Amino acid sequence: MKSFDRDFLERQAIPIEFAGTLRLLGEYRGKQELYAKQMPQILNTLRQVAIIQSTESSNRIEGIFVEEKRLKPLLEKGSPPENRSEAEVLGYKDVLTLIHTAYDSIELTTETILKVHRDMLSRTDLPAGIWKRRDNTIEERLPDGRWITRYVPVSAHETPFYMDELCSRFNHLWEGGRIDHLLLTYAFILDFLCIHPFTDGNGRVSRLLTVLLLHKSGYDVVRYISLERLIEKSKESYYDVLNRVSAEWKRTGHSLVPWWEYNLGLLVEAYREFENRVGAVRSNRGAKTAWIVETLEHLPNEFEIGEIVRACPGVSRPMIRAVLEALREEGKLRTLGTGRGAKWQKVILSNKRDNNRDNKRRS
Repeated sequence: MKSFDRDFLERQAIPIEFAGTLRLLGEYRGKQELYAKQMPQILNTLRQVAIIQSTESSNRIEGIFVEEKRLKPLLEKGSPPENRSEAEVLGYKDVLTLIHTAYDSIELTTETILKVHRDMLSRTDLPAGIWKRRDNTIEERLPDGRWITRYVPVSAHETPFYMDELCSRFNHLWEGGRIDHLLLTYAFILDFLCIHPFTDGNGRVSRLLTVLLLHKSGYDVVRYISLERLIEKSKESYYDVLNRVSAEWKRTGHSLVPWWEYNLGLLVEAYREFENRVGAVRSNRGAKTAWIVETLEHLPNEFEIGEIVRACPGVSRPMIRAVLEALREEGKLRTLGTGRGAKWQKVILSNKRDNNRDNKRRS
């Protein structure tokens, strides 16, 4: 509740640039309604892809992985989980789907947060739907193998009080309307992470609550573009900002500006990607080819066509295969095996990306 202490938010020195960012996001929010009316089928495809990407990324951030061959049966065909990782991944997908469809009727209360946690872990034997019973710490492993304590959250004894106060003060300001809902959303998420109310699952619950609050603020891009994937892609920056801000949180001397700046920037990136994807689907073959090539840059050296299909909704499998075949003839790709499930391997594309990384390290 530290960010929601009396007049704390009003005292934050908000940079003048934020006004432009918030105005830009408001413009994006208006455009999304137009797209929803004009292109419902395209958006439905984007939505299906985003749910899978969000589920994968949010769990991968926490070190939870599922084999590629199991993802489609698990997330699309209703296959029962075969291990704990699959159970956690499936639980996240279930809660995310519920938030997307019923966010308008979900109030932000301690009961809601406990239910999100319980449902997310309902297929596991982990403590679910209860606040932590023991004090916890956030630790980091150094390159030399030693562990250090990065942060000490609120004690288990104080956690119920802190969460009650956080939700109460947040809802009071939300209903008052004096502070922009985006700023309130990210302030709430920061305090939630600093309290760290659960034994396990805090990061994933924080991302689910972010999606819920963005929906309730009208920023429905989270339905079509995976915010969790963008966080995973920039997780070094995410943790750097979180560590810096949380270090001062307990003394109520923290500045929310770096945290706001990171998250508002992430939301702008999501809207830009949304417009680019919708534009690519609507435009000519050349734009779709460029989209496929750009997607390849972000895939591992060995990949399957199915990965591109999921990342490029609205682009047919035959067209993707045609682009890959053209790149193979140019010597930029090679095939590993035959048949529908055959893998492909990057040649020149991967070397180019590695060179770019080396140049960045030197600069």
